[in-house]
Amino acid sequence: MHANRKQVGDTKLRRHEKYEHLIAAAKQLEALPTAVAHPCDETSLRGAVEAAEAGLIVPILIGPQDKIASVAKEHGLKIDGYEIIDVPHSHAAADKAVEIVRAGKAELLMKGSLHSDELLSAVTAHDTGLRTGRRISHVFVMDVPTHAQTLFVTDAAVNIAPDLMEKRDIVQNAIDLFVGLGLGTPKVAILSAVETVTTAIPSTIDAAALCKMADRGQITGGELDGPLAFDNAISPEAARIKGITSPVAGQAQILVVPNLEAGNMLAKNLTFISNADAAGIVLGARVPIILTSRADNVRTRMASCAVATLFAHSRRASAPIRA
Repeated sequence: MHANRKQVGDTKLRRHEKYEHLIAAAKQLEALPTAVAHPCDETSLRGAVEAAEAGLIVPILIGPQDKIASVAKEHGLKIDGYEIIDVPHSHAAADKAVEIVRAGKAELLMKGSLHSDELLSAVTAHDTGLRTGRRISHVFVMDVPTHAQTLFVTDAAVNIAPDLMEKRDIVQNAIDLFVGLGLGTPKVAILSAVETVTTAIPSTIDAAALCKMADRGQITGGELDGPLAFDNAISPEAARIKGITSPVAGQAQILVVPNLEAGNMLAKNLTFISNADAAGIVLGARVPIILTSRADNVRTRMASCAVATLFAHSRRASAPIRA
């Protein structure tokens, strides 16, 4: 039996195979210059250094130079040869990282040991940020050991209570990522608590509208169905019992949650109950943003870098993001 798998009843545990495939694919491509904002703790600096050593990124380290050097020395990390831009604090690091991207000196942006809000504030600044016509949104690319496919969960980190048009961008961003990673045409489930449309649950109405928008070409590149409850989205047996027949039910690859609270709970349940890893990326800006958590392990940070690198390469030959 494969070293990364073991049988438990009828469930195969696939430990990190999906991430291994993504990282291996990214290693075949040119490493991209990456503005790393405030890598001032071991995990964030190690993630950037190990991603560089793996050939995924070329880091530009932005933050207090003495602090970065101290962390590197304390934890045995070799940062010789990497460009370091000395700025006094995390806020300045976020602003400088965005400035470097705007100047075309970096093709990726990576969060270090600062708060996500601090980095995204610099990204979304009207005059100096990295906005496009598309709403910025977050995707968790989840490697769930008990599930055969990589699951994309969106949006569980940026948009708190998105309206219909914001959900349209959230869906399109996730589809574009899935396609850009070379995974084919995604099956997209618009999640709610039930499978029928009812005014008592507004997310079911949004789900139905999003599916119709896809029918009319307002969302492209994926197959949509919704509303679907979580079980009917990922379990063929649950979908069969409920009598739901569609190309998506039971086979969903992208899970679109109704709001941030639901998405956060879903992603953390998968992480802490199913031992999933959750690579994180923000889309809809001028460049992919590697948005990791301070609690992420190095493997997850590596996977986040791999996803961003693969997507950035796919965008090189494509048209800019449209509204």
